[in-house]
Amino acid sequence: MSSSTPLSVQFLAEAEDPLVLAPEQVTALLAGAPWQRFAVLGDSIAAGTGDPSPGYAPTGWSDRVAAGLASANPTLAYRNTGRIGATSGQVIDLQLSEIIEFAPDLVHLSCGGNDLFTAGGDVDRLRENLSTILTALADTGARLSIFTMADVWSVERMAPMRAMRPQMIVLNEMLRAAATEFDVVLTEFWNHPLQSRPELMSADLIHFTTSGQAVVASEVVRSLAGLIDRA
Repeated sequence: MSSSTPLSVQFLAEAEDPLVLAPEQVTALLAGAPWQRFAVLGDSIAAGTGDPSPGYAPTGWSDRVAAGLASANPTLAYRNTGRIGATSGQVIDLQLSEIIEFAPDLVHLSCGGNDLFTAGGDVDRLRENLSTILTALADTGARLSIFTMADVWSVERMAPMRAMRPQMIVLNEMLRAAATEFDVVLTEFWNHPLQSRPELMSADLIHFTTSGQAVVASEVVRSLAGLIDRA
């Protein structure tokens, strides 16, 4: 298994976090997972960008999920092409062909926020680009995964970024619709309990710290576990 970030995870304070699965729980949930080749593409959310949290392994959600899948299948191949600042158009131009060539059987897509943060963000173009990406990925026969953004803008610290909330509502609506259209496994974070944690956001007020990344990974693992045939 390969990744740009080490996949070894040392559990410190996160071992007491009720929203974070313990390693043995991850292994049990993913036992029998059929996936051999896991890919992630998109923006900085896909890449697992975020400030470190005291007591938590400095590992993004996507690398954590890959490590969990590797516990079920030690020969797992993993590729993450997520790039900070990537728009959906850039995902199409710079990442999609690489991921298709990688021939994954499980793919997670995270993008769209950068499209809507750009002045005059084109909602119709984003919807079209998401459809283009998901159509191409679905045509590979891979199982597809996405998640919604959490509603983090109610806490006082997030006041400077509160104008982002309407765009995130729009993006989440697109993602839910796409999940239905393309039979994508959807992990829902909009009203997740982690949203009110004071230590959740990195200094940029955009990305989750690694404590939040740990929770995201746990929820994605739960979603994937629901797809595994235990027969």
